[in-house]
Amino acid sequence: MLILAFESSCDETSVAIAAFEDGRARLLANQTATQIAIHALYGGVVPEIAGRAHTEAISQLTYAAFEEAGVKESEIDAVAVTNRPGLIGALLVGLSYAKAFAFAHRLPLVAVDHIKGHIAAAYYEYPALQAPFTALVASGGHTSLVEMKTPTEAVTLGRTMDDAIGEAFDKAARVLGIPYPGGAELDRLAGRGNPAAMRFPSAALPDSLNFSFSGLKTAVINEVNTRRQKGEAVIREDVAASLTAAVVRAVVTTLEKCYRQKPFSSFVLAGGVAANSHLRRAVAAFAEEHGVTLCLPSLPFCSDNAAMIAAQGYYEYKAGHLADLSLNAYPTARNKE
Repeated sequence: MLILAFESSCDETSVAIAAFEDGRARLLANQTATQIAIHALYGGVVPEIAGRAHTEAISQLTYAAFEEAGVKESEIDAVAVTNRPGLIGALLVGLSYAKAFAFAHRLPLVAVDHIKGHIAAAYYEYPALQAPFTALVASGGHTSLVEMKTPTEAVTLGRTMDDAIGEAFDKAARVLGIPYPGGAELDRLAGRGNPAAMRFPSAALPDSLNFSFSGLKTAVINEVNTRRQKGEAVIREDVAASLTAAVVRAVVTTLEKCYRQKPFSSFVLAGGVAANSHLRRAVAAFAEEHGVTLCLPSLPFCSDNAAMIAAQGYYEYKAGHLADLSLNAYPTARNKE
């Protein structure tokens, strides 16, 4: 089975073609155009500009995906597309293109939740992964602890009550003068700093599996600004290391709490922040300590991409979750509506 997939929820336009046989995923093409250089001028993603950039890129990426995959349009069996959550204008570009392609070729249309898509990226590199399992999706826009009961049924165990984990990193990077996006540079600096130089508040909320990264973000900003006002040196490496340590503590604390409440045998770390080397090591240590099978997608599968949408789209299709041409886009996840 061949699935054509589209992802345009934020600032990456991506088109992928994947083959599925007996539940095994094989990626044939994954063409992605990033908008980082555009949004770096403004210090963050500008939704209107993102939507226009998707419009400019999506058609040529589709042609490139077919060329890379070496298949014809007539060979596609279904079309999958992200329709939630994300920037509404950006989502509508991919959704409109996907609906047009499905209509023109009389193909089934499948709606994919972006968060489930991030988790599904693991299927390419971990074909033995089977539900039920637990996953943490950590990115610039999302922080969700999820139990995948089946490949399509997700139960949110915990989530951020305000800022996403990636947003805390990005805002901290900005106050330190690190250009957008600052996650990778913060990761590098953290490896050279003292994680005990500053003690920031935990983002793990007591008596639940939820997070709150707003206070942590504000504490970092206040610490940096206070030191500057006093004329004290701001050692970026120490700030990065202390912030990263606080984030890692919050995640591991919550995973420990989750495991005590309901032990799980497999765990997936997904999303853009899953590329953070410190978080990857900490989660790997947690998994080893508890005998949990860790599924850690390689870095290209952490960022937004259409390959992950194709993988989740396959399972949605197999479950009979088909959409029609009235399918709309939504800025929020289902559990927030």
